[in-house]
This record gives sequence, C-alpha cells and structure tokens, in this order.
Amino acid sequence: MSTTTAASPRRILVVANETVASDILHVAIREQVRDAMGSQVLVVAPALNSRVRHWLSDDNQARLAARLRLASCLDRLVEARVEAEGLVGDADPLQAIDDALCTFPANSLIIATHPEGRSNWLARDLVTRATERFGLPTTHIVADSVARSATLASSSLAGTPTTAAA
Repeated sequence: MSTTTAASPRRILVVANETVASDILHVAIREQVRDAMGSQVLVVAPALNSRVRHWLSDDNQARLAARLRLASCLDRLVEARVEAEGLVGDADPLQAIDDALCTFPANSLIIATHPEGRSNWLARDLVTRATERFGLPTTHIVADSVARSATLASSSLAGTPTTAAA
C-alpha cells in the first residue's frame, strides 16, 4: 500500500509592477503551487505614479495601468490552472504588502523587480526590508525585459540571497 501526501496549501502573496508579465515570475508561481492542492495566490500591482501626479492626487492613470497589467497576469495564471486573485495596491510597495497581508494571511512572498540600476524598489532595498518586516520566506525575481533575461534570487529569512540563472 502506497501513501502519498500532498503538501499543505500555500498562500502566496506576489508583488510586481511592470514585471508582472514576466515569464520567470509565472514559472516561480506555478512551481510554488505545483504540489500543494488548494493553494491560493494574491497578486498585487502597486499603482505607481509620477511625483507631480501624486502631489495633485491624480492616480487614475496609474491605477488603470496597474489594473491592465494585473488582468493580463491573472489571465495567464488562470490558463495555467493557478487559483489567483489580484488587486491594485498602494504606490509604496511596502505599504501595498502590509495592506494585502491584512486580508490575505500569506505564508510566502514573491517580489518581482527590474534589475539593479533600473529598479527604484531595489534602490530602496525593498526585498530586504520586506523580508525583515514581515518575516515571510521571500523569493525575489529579477526580470529584465530590455536584455530579455531573468534571474531568480531567493532571500531567506536571514536575508542571505542566493542567485541562479533562469
């Protein structure tokens, strides 16, 4: 008699903006839910805005752009049979994560960024700050649409990144 045990369902919070459409992000999500039946994914696309529009309290265009990117991402995940929902979040990605965790108690976090030099999130040390603040196992995806390459860098709770080409 064989006994097979499936992994416990996962609750994965994904935070990505323009990188939300990257192939490596979708692969990472599918990998994390693959053996865990009943897993749930919440994708948050922060509504990033220019400083001028922020000062004018004009975030309509930023929210619309985030909503369109999010819809495309969710369509791909549904096609891959991943149970996923999404929401447009605060322009500050750390605040967007905090807000999402209030209603979606995730047990892991995926943050997708542009590469160093093109990423405001990395310049503000978002991955380390999020890992330390929320205490969740964090996977960092670096998607470079210009160079058409991607890197998977996993951060442990201690904040020690490991990098592998994808």
